[in-house]
Amino acid sequence: MTETRIPLAGVIGHPVAHSRSPRLHGHWLKDLAIRGHYIPMDVEAGNLEQVLRTLPKAGFRGVNITVPHKEAVMAITDQITDRATLIGAANTLTFKEDGSILADNTDGFGFIENLSRNAPDWDPAAGPAVVLGAGGAARAVISTLAEAGVPEIILTNRTRARAEQLKLDFGQRVTVADWVQAGNVIEDAALVVNTTSLGMAGKPELRVPLDGLRPEMVVTDLVYTPLQTRLLREAEEAGCTTVDGLGMLLYQAVPGFERWFGLRPEVDDAAREAVLA
Repeated sequence: MTETRIPLAGVIGHPVAHSRSPRLHGHWLKDLAIRGHYIPMDVEAGNLEQVLRTLPKAGFRGVNITVPHKEAVMAITDQITDRATLIGAANTLTFKEDGSILADNTDGFGFIENLSRNAPDWDPAAGPAVVLGAGGAARAVISTLAEAGVPEIILTNRTRARAEQLKLDFGQRVTVADWVQAGNVIEDAALVVNTTSLGMAGKPELRVPLDGLRPEMVVTDLVYTPLQTRLLREAEEAGCTTVDGLGMLLYQAVPGFERWFGLRPEVDDAAREAVLA
């Protein structure tokens, strides 16, 4: 790719019209005065490989991958980073000069960066983390918490079998608790993380008992519509440090943008406002 070509990137999903990534990357491109574009692309599963192999020829530097393609894309790419392999999914693809595709997962980076910047007093070694949910986001969160040095990760999910599978994948540091016990295990946590879609606009509420929340806890919800979920509202009322889910979306986008467009963007109030607009 020569420097005379306008750099292109985008996000691929099915559907993809709801994605906030184009607003965020569009803001950064304008803010950094980069002559590039970031484009949403609705691609069905049957066309995914053909589209990915064609994009580098059209001047694309890379793409974000969102649902439902995060796992499927792993079989299409040429190189996979260790963290994407561990998580079993990719959200950030970079196209090399020869057209080969590198798959990475920056969800864990986005999660821990959001947590450390917005709850700077949180100490990974302070005690157990309770993770609600056992989907793709939970995999990214668990791998990152383990790497950060959290001594025990208590995982609970409505379908216990999915949680047991994650325990098999991530080993002895993960303990599985029944969903009906979620309220009880929260009592002993230093960190509580909701990785489910429960509490999101248009989804059922998270109906886990929250009377075990204490002021010394940090509570974060990956849901960012609404910004303040019931979990965060009740945690705030209990005196906990709370961290909303929007920051994870912002920070996970930073490494890809830097690889594709050559400059590292700032996660600031203006970026948040661009996404929320």
